[in-house]
Amino acid sequence: MITIKSFVFNPFQENTFVIHDETKQAIIVDPGCYEAAEEQALADYIEKEGLKVAKLVNTHCHIDHVLGNHFVKTTYGVPLIVHEKDLQTLHAVEVLAPNYGMPNYKPVKPDVFIFDGEFITFGDTKLLVLFVPGHAPGHIALYCKDSKQVINGDVLFKGSIGRTDLPGGDFQTLINSIKNKMFALPDETIVYTGHGEPTTIGYEKANNPFLNQYT
Repeated sequence: MITIKSFVFNPFQENTFVIHDETKQAIIVDPGCYEAAEEQALADYIEKEGLKVAKLVNTHCHIDHVLGNHFVKTTYGVPLIVHEKDLQTLHAVEVLAPNYGMPNYKPVKPDVFIFDGEFITFGDTKLLVLFVPGHAPGHIALYCKDSKQVINGDVLFKGSIGRTDLPGGDFQTLINSIKNKMFALPDETIVYTGHGEPTTIGYEKANNPFLNQYT
C-alpha cells in the first residue's frame, strides 16, 4: 500500500505530493515549494519518515507545479520525469516566473520522458501513467491500481475541471481525456487534485457540472 502526503505550497495554493510505500522508497510529485520555509517543511517530513526519494515527477509543467524542481533534484539527486509534450511548458516558466514575483526560480532540465501506458516504479510500487492532455499539452496522471488512487494534477477537481485558457490548453481535449481515461477508472478511485481537496471518480461522474453537460 502507498502513503500519500500532501503539502499546500506557493501563492497558487498548489498541492505537492510525497508518495511512499512500506520500503520507504518515495517519489515527489509536482513540488511547488518556493520559499525556504516550504522547502524545509518538505525536507522535514522526508527526514522524519526516513524516506529515500527515488524520483521527481511533474504531472505537467505549469509554474505552480515546478517551482521546487531544482530544490528536490539537487537535494536528493533524483531524475526529473515529465512527458515530452510538456517540455515547452517547462521552458516557459523561466520567462514567466519573474512576472509572477518569483525571480529566484531556478530551471532544471528533465532527465527522463514518460509516456502513456508506462509505469513509474519505486520500492514495491508501480504507478500507471495516463496521458490526459487538455489543461496542458503533456499532462499525465499517475494511477495506483492496488489502492485505487490517482494523482491527477489539474485535470479533475471536485466539482470542476482544469482551466484550458493557458497556452497549449484545449477544452474539448480535456473533456475527452476525462471521459476516456479518468472515467475509465473505478468509481471508488480517490482523485488527488493539484489544488483543493480530493474527490472520487464516482462523485465527479454524478455531480461535476462540466462533465454532466459535455459527456
